[in-house]
Amino acid sequence: MSAPPTSWISIEGQTALVTGGSRGIGRAVCLTLAKAGAFIAVNYRSDTEGASATLDLILEQGGQGTLEPFDVSDPAAVDGGVSNILAERGGVDILVNNAGIARDGLIGRMKESDWHAVIDTNLAGAFHLCRTVSKTMIRNRKGRIINIASTAGEAGNAGQANYSAAKAGLIGFTKALARELAPRNVLVNSVSPGIISGGMSEQLTEDQLAAIRMHVPLRRTGTREDVAAAVLFLCSGMSDYITGQVIRVNGGLYM
Repeated sequence: MSAPPTSWISIEGQTALVTGGSRGIGRAVCLTLAKAGAFIAVNYRSDTEGASATLDLILEQGGQGTLEPFDVSDPAAVDGGVSNILAERGGVDILVNNAGIARDGLIGRMKESDWHAVIDTNLAGAFHLCRTVSKTMIRNRKGRIINIASTAGEAGNAGQANYSAAKAGLIGFTKALARELAPRNVLVNSVSPGIISGGMSEQLTEDQLAAIRMHVPLRRTGTREDVAAAVLFLCSGMSDYITGQVIRVNGGLYM
């Protein structure tokens, strides 16, 4: 059986907006999509140094991109940022909703401000982006939207009621939007990472990580590149008949 055509994997000339692109999974997604030929709009809220480093890495590997700072939880800022990209590029072909924060705490001690901050960024932020970006995708009758969820949104996580609720909501949002936009050839999917090296897992001790690995059938944590590869698959021609799905990148932690 021959390998699939490289054109199925290439996203040459497409414009991808990646939120939370200054570090972690977001940076890996930016680099992976840029390597496959996309122009990357690297979104970030406040980490200018990290976002600039992401863009430098894109350029060093021969890719193209720009910085697009705005707060995804602010609808007006989202509209302004997307307008900038549309003016420069004429459209957005790929949207990766990756921006996310954590404000962990047991429910009895969780502040309302911590609840709202996580919901506003992790869930409402995706809503703001999709509401704005989907308009041009519908007009062009093509587009890919990938929402970065989490195993916490599928299995729950003690001390992360806000984060788990936001990610669970993101999965439901993905499925509803997939049904809504499919007639316009806009595909909407979710990637749900498990325990990934770096990023938010840096808050865990080595003993905590070792204990978690014992529950992962592959007996290891994942990499940011593992997640980015799944995102690229969903952006490419290899996934033309896939929408409304949750692609789990978790080593078997949750099935």
